[in-house]
Amino acid sequence: MSNTILSTSSHLHRLVIGTHQLARGKVWLEKFLNVKLHAVVPSDDMGTHSYYLRIGETTSLELIAVNPQSRAPNYPRWFGLDTEDVIERISQRPRLIGWVGRTNSLAALHERTGELLGDLHEISAPTPCLMTSPHDGYPLEGGLIPQMLQTNFSTAALPDQGVRFTWMEAAHPNPAKVEYLLSELGLAKTLVLTSSPPYAGMTMCAYVDTPNGVKTLMS
Repeated sequence: MSNTILSTSSHLHRLVIGTHQLARGKVWLEKFLNVKLHAVVPSDDMGTHSYYLRIGETTSLELIAVNPQSRAPNYPRWFGLDTEDVIERISQRPRLIGWVGRTNSLAALHERTGELLGDLHEISAPTPCLMTSPHDGYPLEGGLIPQMLQTNFSTAALPDQGVRFTWMEAAHPNPAKVEYLLSELGLAKTLVLTSSPPYAGMTMCAYVDTPNGVKTLMS
């Protein structure tokens, strides 16, 4: 990769909460945030289904699970939903498993970063878009590096229930590496990073302001 920050415009697009069963995850999230989720949205391209919640002018929260009624894709599902690690973690409770950045020129970013982000996929639903996914499906740096998206979807189309994203933080054994990668994606300072002991793994938290106070979404 070059040492020059990309000129493409990028920003946080959505947080991703993984759950083992979508119906149970919906009950948990609605109670936790005091919201109502409506209209399950399938993605047959990835064999998943999701609910979405608006948490800002350009930001949403996605609750996602493998769709047992969908055929599995010919490639790993996004956000590590086919990996043993993620499956084990979300079977215990819904967890923050990653996030998505939005850019206005994904093909150019993909080329400039030496295809670091994995493969490009054309997704037809819920809205036609172009999105990256790691070759093996497992989120980069444990989910601290986002999958990137190019789409015309507007978060303003989602009902506003008064929930707002405030900030997110993470611990990583080599925070400088993550900071550098985020800067290459045009997302510097989107994630507040601290150092964790070697081999301690990665943790991530996102904070959202709700009508009932600030809530923490944890990995």
